[in-house]
Amino acid sequence: MTPIATGADAVRPAARDDLLPLPLEVAPRLLGAVLETVVDGELVAVRLTEVEAYHGRGTGPVPDPGSHARMGRTARNATMWGEPGHLYVYLSHGIHSCVNVVCGPEGVAGGVLLRGGEVIEGADAAARRRPAARTPRDFARGPGRLGDAVGLRHPLHDGIDAVTGEPLHGAVARLSLRETPLEEFERGPRVGVAGHAGGPAFPWRFWIPGDPTVSAFRWGRGAGPAAVGADAASVLD
Repeated sequence: MTPIATGADAVRPAARDDLLPLPLEVAPRLLGAVLETVVDGELVAVRLTEVEAYHGRGTGPVPDPGSHARMGRTARNATMWGEPGHLYVYLSHGIHSCVNVVCGPEGVAGGVLLRGGEVIEGADAAARRRPAARTPRDFARGPGRLGDAVGLRHPLHDGIDAVTGEPLHGAVARLSLRETPLEEFERGPRVGVAGHAGGPAFPWRFWIPGDPTVSAFRWGRGAGPAAVGADAASVLD
């Protein structure tokens, strides 16, 4: 697999050190990055337009009650505690495989959820994997759709290395970052996360303003403006 963009949008392969900072720092750096996958011989490349940062228990100065790793290491979230640059692929609502880039030092849980992107190569394969999509903008608009479009599935591809591109169960993944990070982006609360973790105290969602592949925002249960200060449970699932 080779970098897609050229000129002002040029990208280069991500290095392990690029992903060593905590997710909150890495997340905006992933805007405009390209995730390429080859699954069953079919290449799909997605330019990332929307991401969300998630820390783990004891990660950073502010505990993150919306993270899968909020209570510590489990069999489900083990990849989040591993080497940066691997992909944490988890199952949401028992249906959708969602993709996260693991960030932070090994042994410190963290990940950046890939919420939305534009399919820039492999549209035919993405369309077959996303038959319900009405237009190409919907191929990877939302984390479950993005997971479908790139063909990564839980549990087969959980832990796949997007830095080395080492194959895992018939799949290869590569992450490329922009040579020049985007300077213009927006940030705000995370989408659909319940309680305090989905409110204004956690503006940990980042997106490219005006891009049509950015998913629609919705407050999680008990996370809207009326719930600010409420003692609501926080769940990301």
